Order: sequence, then C-alpha cells, then structure tokens
Amino acid sequence: MNFLVTILFLILRFFVVIIPFRVLYVFSDLLLFLLEKVFKYRKEVIKQNLELSFPNLTDKEIKKLIHLSYKNISDVILEGIKAFAMTNKQIIKRHKILNPEIIEHLFNLNRSVISVPCHYANWEWGASSPSLQLSKEIFVFYKPLSNKHIDRYIRNIRSKGGGKLLSIYNTARVFENNADSVVGYVMAADQSPSNSNKAYWVNFLGRETAFLHGPEFYARKHDISVVFIDTQRVKRGYYEITCSVIADNPKKMADGEITALYARKLEEAILKKPEDWLWSHRRWKLIRDPSQKLFRY
Repeated sequence: MNFLVTILFLILRFFVVIIPFRVLYVFSDLLLFLLEKVFKYRKEVIKQNLELSFPNLTDKEIKKLIHLSYKNISDVILEGIKAFAMTNKQIIKRHKILNPEIIEHLFNLNRSVISVPCHYANWEWGASSPSLQLSKEIFVFYKPLSNKHIDRYIRNIRSKGGGKLLSIYNTARVFENNADSVVGYVMAADQSPSNSNKAYWVNFLGRETAFLHGPEFYARKHDISVVFIDTQRVKRGYYEITCSVIADNPKKMADGEITALYARKLEEAILKKPEDWLWSHRRWKLIRDPSQKLFRY
C-alpha cells in the first residue's frame, strides 16, 4: 500500500510542480470536489466540530463553512507540493512576514524565540519562509510520516529555505544542544495531545480543550520568548503573517498562562475566518479529568 501511495503521490507532484499557479487552483477546485462530494473526507468530523464551536449558526451557514473548509484544505495540499518548484523569492512574496522586527528585537536581546503558529491558512509554507525572512537559524519541529518516501519528500520541501526540519521525538535534545545559542524554533501547538496527563486544559471556543504542553514547557525551562504567528490568506496563493509576543519573560509567568494566551490568540484568529482552520482534525477527542485544572483567559 505504501508503494502505491508513493507512486500516486509522485505522479501528483510531477503535475503540480510543472503547472503555473493560475492552473494550480483549477486542480485545487477538482480536489475540493473529490474530498467533499466523492470521498467525503472526515465530513462528519468537520460538521460536528463546526456545529459545537458555533452553536448559533444556521444549517446553511454551517454548510457554507464546511465547503470553504474543504477549499482551504485543497489549496494547502497543492500549495504544499508546489513549494518544491518555488523560488525563495516566490516564497517570501507569497508568505510574507509583515513585522519581523518583533522577533528580530528579541534576537538582538540575545533571546531565542519559540514561534507558535497553528494549522490555519497555509501552514506548509510556514516551515520554509521563516529562515528566509529572519536572521537566525530556524528549527522546525514536525511529526514524521509513516510513509518514509513521502516523509523524505516533505522534509526536503519544508527545509528548502534553509531551516532545519526536526522530528518532534528529538525535541528535548534539540533544546539542550542549543541552550547557549540564539535561535528560532517553530512549534505548532493547536492539535490534540496524545497524553492528556501532560496537557494544559483551556476553555477554547466555548469548550474544554486539551493543548500541547511542549511550547510552554520548553519556554519556561530554557527561558525562551514565545511569539504567536497569525497567518491570514490575502487571496489565493498569498498570505500575510503577523507576529505578536505572548511571553518575553516566561519564567516569571504563572503555570498555564502562556498556553492560555496562545489559545486566546488562536481563537481570535479563527473567529476572523473560521473556514481557514483545520476542522478535519479530531480536536476534542480527549475529556478532562476533574482533577486537571481548567485555565481561562
């Protein structure tokens, strides 16, 4: 099965790489139709997540959001593959950081930075663009894919801008090895944790939600500043990134405060354009134990 998936992926990659952007979105619309109407990819998950997060919306409004959510997924998939053929200049132009001085100021203070983006709009280019627009070395954490051939291809795409793509299973070692250096880390933190005992629980989008503990844990342990990354789609194929500081002195912040602030900024971003978040993820599969503290913001 892995061999078949790899062959199909390579065929798709070949066509996506050679076609111009204006044609890319014709294929994206076709992929949208297949995901939504034919395969109905996680449609019930998307529908349930939207209904529970926005209980005041009508069925018609929910249906529209479902459709636009599939459009976002389709664009991100094909744009992610297209990155293999993009020049550094194209990546900077299409995934532009509007205020890099926020992070550069922290670098100039000899402080490393953990940037915390989310699976919102195009997160794929977010692995390549920081190293092209910031002055320090960038480490991007990701979860390796089970298909080694596709995983190798994804690593090559995401690291083409000069950033280092690293497995989440080596996170502790990477932070220890770079404790005396000024570097940037990229850690997406908006997916469901595998270990609920380590999770921070936050009232998010009106629901008790488990958040990954990693960004806050390493920020507090190594005294690293934390910056939220808000990526907004300007139009198809063009994104603007706004940085805002969550924690410039994490060791002085209360336990759970960094995660709660991240959750608040994430919610604010989602409410701007709900359809651009990854609603197909089973975000609320965990249930909080009464003994676990619920943080609010």
